[in-house]
Amino acid sequence: MSVLVCADLDRTLIYSAAAFALDGPDETMPRLLCVEFYKGAPLSYTTEAAARTLESLAAATTFVPTTTRTPEQYRRVHLLDKPAEYAITANGGHLLVDGVDDPDWAAAVRARISDGSAPLADVEDHLARVGGDFVLNRRSASGLFAYMVVDRAALPPAWVEDLTGWCAERGWRTSLQGRKVYCLPAGLTKSAAAAEVARRTGAAALLAAGDSLLDIELLEAADHAIRPAHGELHDTGWTSPGTAVTTARGILAGEEIAAWLLDRATAP
Repeated sequence: MSVLVCADLDRTLIYSAAAFALDGPDETMPRLLCVEFYKGAPLSYTTEAAARTLESLAAATTFVPTTTRTPEQYRRVHLLDKPAEYAITANGGHLLVDGVDDPDWAAAVRARISDGSAPLADVEDHLARVGGDFVLNRRSASGLFAYMVVDRAALPPAWVEDLTGWCAERGWRTSLQGRKVYCLPAGLTKSAAAAEVARRTGAAALLAAGDSLLDIELLEAADHAIRPAHGELHDTGWTSPGTAVTTARGILAGEEIAAWLLDRATAP
């Protein structure tokens, strides 16, 4: 039976130093592998054990990195010795095939979200009005959605909740991940892109992993899914009958997720 595995990257499979959540004496720390550089400096890591497991997973399944990163941000990540045939980026807005953006998919996504959501420019204007000193940076991604880098400690009470309500009235949704607040059209989903990859590959089963509210549709669409015991889903207490939760947190949760996916993918 062919198996499709769609797994989120940041804080699910790969981790910055701030997200390691490692405890104990230095001599007990795991060996790490850097999988991303940014501006010449190391940025994201997996454990070496996780990296080996992911290579086995990619050999046994159709493994699809599935991320809210833009295609350009995704291309900085070298998770496998041989890049994955498919990658879902921009939260489903771009489908990369052998590293090349599929223009038909990108056009179809834009047509779909334009029918059900307010224009990106309206959201950007609102973010400019309601921002403050706690907003460190404000950007748009692939002409599809907007996000802000914020000082979490300085966020005003209920600011994210107010933004969420405003966005919902206009066919958008929000997600707070680490230091980033995302605003995305409701129809921009990883699950839709995963369904397209399943159609193209003829996959008979879907496994998924993710840590944020933006991963919910993907986790719920999967035959089996897993999330880490940290991140936005964990903080909000989100669960579902078909979604397992790791025992570990931080980068060791990424190692646990990789092993769990391989076990499920290769089970008789």
